Amino acid sequence: MPKKREKERIVSQHFIWLVGQRNGVFFADGHSNRVNAGRHSLGTRDRDQAIENLKQLDRVRAVGLGLADPAILAASEPQALDLKKGESSGESLYMDFVARPLIAGGAGKGTQKRYRAVFEKFHMFAAESGVLSWNGVSKSVLVSYASWLDGEGYAYATEYLELTTLKQAIKWFVQEGYLPTSALIRMPLDKPRDTDTYCYKPDEVAAIVQYCREHPPLAWLADIVTALACTGLRISELAAMRWTDLDEGLQMLRIVDERHRRRRSGSEVRRTKTGRSRSFPIHPDLAAVLSRMDRSSDGVIFHGPLGGRVKADTVRRILIRDVLSKLKDRFPTAEGEIGFEHGRLHSFRHYFCSVAAQAATAEHTVMSWLGHSSSKMVRHYFHLHDDESRRQMKRINFLGDAGGCVAAGDAC
Repeated sequence: MPKKREKERIVSQHFIWLVGQRNGVFFADGHSNRVNAGRHSLGTRDRDQAIENLKQLDRVRAVGLGLADPAILAASEPQALDLKKGESSGESLYMDFVARPLIAGGAGKGTQKRYRAVFEKFHMFAAESGVLSWNGVSKSVLVSYASWLDGEGYAYATEYLELTTLKQAIKWFVQEGYLPTSALIRMPLDKPRDTDTYCYKPDEVAAIVQYCREHPPLAWLADIVTALACTGLRISELAAMRWTDLDEGLQMLRIVDERHRRRRSGSEVRRTKTGRSRSFPIHPDLAAVLSRMDRSSDGVIFHGPLGGRVKADTVRRILIRDVLSKLKDRFPTAEGEIGFEHGRLHSFRHYFCSVAAQAATAEHTVMSWLGHSSSKMVRHYFHLHDDESRRQMKRINFLGDAGGCVAAGDAC
C-alpha cells in the first residue's frame, strides 16, 4: 500500500493550513481551525506559486467568514490572471479544478473536452479584442463575444453553453482569490427552451440504413444507425455498450453508469449523463442486427470503420460526408430551413422519442427509456412532422355524426 504523503503545516495571518498535493495540484485544508476555513485547491503544481496563492486565500476566507475587514482585500488585489495557456494561466487553474476526482464533484472527460473547446474559442476572440487577462473580461466583453458567436453562425444553445462556462470560471476565480470580487459578472442568460436539432422521418431513417447496406464499406454504420434509431441512446452510451450489457435472449439492454463502482485498474469508467443506470427492452429490428454480429474479443458491441472503438467525431463525419450528402437531393431542404441534410447523430435520439410518442407510448415509459427524470425533456425531444400532424388531425371527429354529411356536402 503506498505511503500516505505528509501535509505541510503553514501558519498564515488568519488560519493554520495543511498544504498537500492531489494529482500533483496543491490544496490547502483549513478544517482544523476553530472556525472551519474549508478545503480549497491552490490551482497550481508549483509550490512557490501555491504559497503565494495561499496568502490570498487566507485573506479571502477571513473576510468571507467575517473575521477580517474587507478592506484587506482591496489592499492586496490579485495580480492579473493570464488568459493564455500555461502552468499558471486561468484556464489551467480552472481545468485542474474541473478534473478533480469524481467523488469531489469532478467532471468526466467529455465535459472537460467541451470546456477546453470553449476556452480555446474565447482565447481567439479575446486576443483579437485586446483582452489579455481574465481581469479584463467584463460584462461588455461577454456581450461582444455573444455577438461574435452570432456572426459566426453558432446555435443559441451553443452560445448559452459558452457564456455560462465563462461566467462559472470567473466566479470560481473570485471564490478562490485569483480575481477581486469586482470581477464577478452579473449577466442573467435566457436558457434555451427549444431545440433546432433536426428530427428524421421514418422514410429518411430507412433510406439511410438501406444506403449503408448497399455499400459494404458502410455496413458498420448501418448497424450503428439502427441501434441509435431503435434505442435513442447517446453516441457515447452506444460506443461503450458491451455484450455483457445484454441478456442471453437479446430481450433487454442495460446502460450502466460505473462511476460509483469498484473497477479493474486501468479500465475505463463508463458514465451516463444523468449518473444513473437504466434498462429497457430491445426492439426486434435491433435484435436482428445483434444476432448476426460476431462477438469481438474486446467485449465491445459496436466498432468503427476500421474495427476500432467507436469515436463520435468519426461517425458524425462519415455520416455527413458519405450518406447525408448523397441522399440530400432525395430529401431536399427548403431555402433557409433546417432539413434532412442538417441531421446529426443526436437527431436519432429526437427521432426515437418522437416515434415512440406518436405510437402512443406512455410518457413515463419514454422517460425511462431515454433516462430522463423530467417529462419536460421528453417534450423537448418530441417533434411532430407535418405529415404525421395531418394524419392525427384526420383521426379526430369534431362534428360528431354531422361530420360525415358536411364532408360529403349532403344535408343531414
